[in-house]
Amino acid sequence: MPGKNLTREEAMERAELVTVKNYQAALDLTQGDTLFGSETTINFTAKAGASTFLDLVAENVHSVELNGQALDVDQVWADDRIALPELADENTVTVKADCRYMHTGEGLHRFVDPVDGEAYTYSQFEVPDARRVYATFEQPNLKATFQFTVTTPKHWTVFSNSATPEPRFEGDKAVFEFAPCEKISTYITAIVAGPYVGKTGELTSADGRTIPLGVYCRPSLEEYLDADEIMDITRRGFKFFEAEYGHPYPFSKYDQIFVPEYNAGAMENAGCVTFRDEYLWRVKPTEAQIEGRANTILHELAHMWFGDLVTMNWWNDLWLNESFAEYMSHLALTEATRWEDAWTGFMLRKDWGMGQDQLPTTHPIVANIRDLEDVETNFDGITYAKGAAVLRQLASYVGRDAFTEGLRKYFEANAWGNTVLNDLLSKLEEASGRDLSAWAKVWLEEAGVNLMRSEIETDADGNMTKVAILQESFNAGASLRPHRMAVGGYTLNEAGTEMERVFHVELDVDGERTEIPELVGKPRPDVFLLNDDDLTYTKVRLDEASLEAASQNIDKFTQPLPRGIIMASAWDMTRDAEWAAAKFVQLALRELPVETNSMLTSLVLRNLSVALNSYVAPADRPELYALAGGELAKLAQAAEPGSDLQRQITQIAFAFATTDEQLAWVADLYEGKTSLEGLEMDVELKWLALDTLVANRKADEETIVAMEKEDPTLTGSQRAARARASKPGTDHKIEVFDRCMTEDIANDTRIAMMQGLWAQSSLEPEMYRPLVKRYFENIKQMWKDNSFHSAQTIAILLFPPLPGEFEGQDAVVTAAKTWLEANPESNTQAGLRRVVSERLDALERSERVQAVK
Repeated sequence: MPGKNLTREEAMERAELVTVKNYQAALDLTQGDTLFGSETTINFTAKAGASTFLDLVAENVHSVELNGQALDVDQVWADDRIALPELADENTVTVKADCRYMHTGEGLHRFVDPVDGEAYTYSQFEVPDARRVYATFEQPNLKATFQFTVTTPKHWTVFSNSATPEPRFEGDKAVFEFAPCEKISTYITAIVAGPYVGKTGELTSADGRTIPLGVYCRPSLEEYLDADEIMDITRRGFKFFEAEYGHPYPFSKYDQIFVPEYNAGAMENAGCVTFRDEYLWRVKPTEAQIEGRANTILHELAHMWFGDLVTMNWWNDLWLNESFAEYMSHLALTEATRWEDAWTGFMLRKDWGMGQDQLPTTHPIVANIRDLEDVETNFDGITYAKGAAVLRQLASYVGRDAFTEGLRKYFEANAWGNTVLNDLLSKLEEASGRDLSAWAKVWLEEAGVNLMRSEIETDADGNMTKVAILQESFNAGASLRPHRMAVGGYTLNEAGTEMERVFHVELDVDGERTEIPELVGKPRPDVFLLNDDDLTYTKVRLDEASLEAASQNIDKFTQPLPRGIIMASAWDMTRDAEWAAAKFVQLALRELPVETNSMLTSLVLRNLSVALNSYVAPADRPELYALAGGELAKLAQAAEPGSDLQRQITQIAFAFATTDEQLAWVADLYEGKTSLEGLEMDVELKWLALDTLVANRKADEETIVAMEKEDPTLTGSQRAARARASKPGTDHKIEVFDRCMTEDIANDTRIAMMQGLWAQSSLEPEMYRPLVKRYFENIKQMWKDNSFHSAQTIAILLFPPLPGEFEGQDAVVTAAKTWLEANPESNTQAGLRRVVSERLDALERSERVQAVK
């Protein structure tokens, strides 16, 4: 039986049989807090005499009527499908059902705010979850118009893909009858209902239409809803994308709604975008957070064209949605907002893609998606970040003007339709005059990453006599790719205060060896930097002399981008067991005080944390923890008062405080006995400090309760759950682990508990020994019991992060290998095997790196 899965073959066969005209879906959200009523009518054409099926995940199906004839529900509804036999040329089917509210961020999610006791709902349908709310043909290439009618409590409002109508009132109920929306796919339809509040505005589209804007959230977060800033970024994005695409905004309005317990960052529902409400900051955000949210706003807006107006035919071309939205959002940030160095910040995202691309589960950007289970695992760093980096390379390869012209031709030809890769490439070829077939094959249809090194020879005077770039394939069997990139030379000035760029050369790199004759005769720089300006997607190795000079003088580079490239190269060498983790820690501590780019600070701090927790050998970890904790505390105290750097350093200094002196400093800040100039110990910093104090036996349950009273919000409850999970003790860790593995807990609360669970795993691994066996005994049942997103999150965050800590059968590497051997792909969910395979690879990498001195 197919269950909730759908294969590509089934979808393509159904698309050959069926053309959908329209949906009318009526939802009744007044039937209690568990189920809601769903009635769907679909008008569609088909090949007479053929049979097909609808998708519906429901609690009960009351009736199915096809072309005026009632079908036997017991006969036609099974396995989350409704059989439709003996179709006519013109068909109408009506399905009445009860569907279940979800608490996993899928389908129609329902949440009760502890502040006001009110319920709030929102939909999340990507990939296949519109069928949890109404009967559907659940695939992207069966587009239709949608008309929703939603019945709610009288004081609620409702948002959907078309403008919110004035409701009619029936007693204590309100009925919202929406106008039909534009022709779209099921996964980008939306229903958001509850007593949301917000602010409205408008803009004028390129074609002269007035587009209403709205920004909304729960009342308990309204004071943090910086709607003017959000709408300013939105207006800038509208202007940029309409000009870049040569196509006006395709929909009639644009609402942005911040919702609770979201399992993603945001979702591009047509004209009705939803965001996780953690983007509404209760405390002063860092510049990295602000830039990250701006990028997300522009990413979802870019989807209104890439994904919503023009949609992939099947999920193997998911990159046509996500890679383009990721690339275009950074382009818009750079050219239309104050974040003119957004491509520097992109290194944070690129690092995600680079790491994903070196796992055993790597895949091409254009992936082979056999079914829905495949696509759900491919919302990853390759589809988003690598794809965006490759598109940046493509724009350089064909030229920016030709790239833009190709996009305009693409939208002109395919508006409101579905496309495949060649539909885009043909327009780019037409605009640029280049044959892109070979380029597409090695960049889009092959997995893996190339690696580049420099080869430099000098004469007795230190002038370069030979300069070349050597390229190799890091992943076995992958082709060498053509690159448009740059090399730069940096030399310490005479005063010894600044690394100055003494040359910058753009060139095409192709094949195993590329000579650079224009550099012959120039003095060899102190640092010869490949991929200067970070124009391409490749691993980079610094030559020995450049690595030494860069390591000693990283704090003398005045621009963030070369610092970022050097740090990325050093990190890559560390991950590949070519450089000791302790050396990377020392380099990071030298680089951080001068870093001015908040996104790069976040990246360095993240890598520093991984190095200390996973890449430093267990025997060396206590000493290096104490060293790093002390240095970070000094950096926090020395940082510019009120700066991003001060806040970010303070946060990680809390995390790595281990000595009595360091913990006393954290406690004094928490209790207000001391302070850092310019830094407010707000609720978020206090929770982070408390996590450390609890994990290190310096605070107890009474302190957590007091802090929870100080912060009586949903977020405060989640932070308290994390702090409680941080308590040491094997029995307590087993209890937390078992609850997270088996109990029905809201998304964000469970995530907080799982984060707290492993608080001391780096320094006290013995505390966690029993969890290894429990994990592998329970994950298959857990996967069956949960929807995909919840199961994936649990499987990842409960995986024991303990490389090389134990001997024997309870070694995590041994246990993971044994489990994979006992659970071949033929009888195991592919997504679960992928999680275990990737976690195993991370542990084996950690063990290799730990051995490097």
